[in-house]
Amino acid sequence: MRQEDIWDAKTAQRYDTPGTGMFAPEVLGPTVDRLTELAGDGRALEFAIGTGRVAVPLAERGVPVTGIELSSPMIDQLRTKVDEATIPVIVGDMATARAPGKYTLVYLVFNTISNLLTQAEQVACFRNAARHLAPGGRFVIELWVPELRKLPPGQQATVWHCEPGYIGLDTYDVLRQHVVSHHFRFDESSQAQLFRSPHRYIWPAELDLMAQLAGMELETRHADWARTEFTAESRSHVSVYRIPPDN
Repeated sequence: MRQEDIWDAKTAQRYDTPGTGMFAPEVLGPTVDRLTELAGDGRALEFAIGTGRVAVPLAERGVPVTGIELSSPMIDQLRTKVDEATIPVIVGDMATARAPGKYTLVYLVFNTISNLLTQAEQVACFRNAARHLAPGGRFVIELWVPELRKLPPGQQATVWHCEPGYIGLDTYDVLRQHVVSHHFRFDESSQAQLFRSPHRYIWPAELDLMAQLAGMELETRHADWARTEFTAESRSHVSVYRIPPDN
């Protein structure tokens, strides 16, 4: 499954769910609040900007935002909300594509770094973020914690969410640190709709080493955007890395 094939026109058209899911105010509000604070008076660059779920409200807060995005259909969906002058977007891979200028903030939200399926690509993503950051600038990653403790011997899948009309489950390949997320949506009919996406899962300690290789250091790590304490039971984290001010 190539990323270009996954994030096609059909997926882009149904990606936005205003007011619910990852677009719910209680999810999106703290995200934008924290990123606005971290950007300060500077510019922000979003890797894998998608349809602008975060970038559009962040720009509305007065933060100049530029994006990098591999999927043209996702960019087309973004363009139904804002024009190129408001949020410029460079078409390309977040591990290699370059945006003009320097930024005080580069961010990568909602588990998207795991869309890069090799460790080398993920390290390249950190280095690409570092190239874009001004001295003292920050790289923010939102990512889930692999739930391998839920896998008994011989089992390869975990159900991570279940509600009326929806089941989400992950299938793991622990040798390659790969996981495929399966999203089943269904109604009263006998037909279900399936969306799948492949990922390479990353432990927080591995992320920290990637940051060191790119010349960054961990500044903070919390369980969510509201800065809840990160513990051994946390299912996700928001990690803030920083380029030293004298770099």
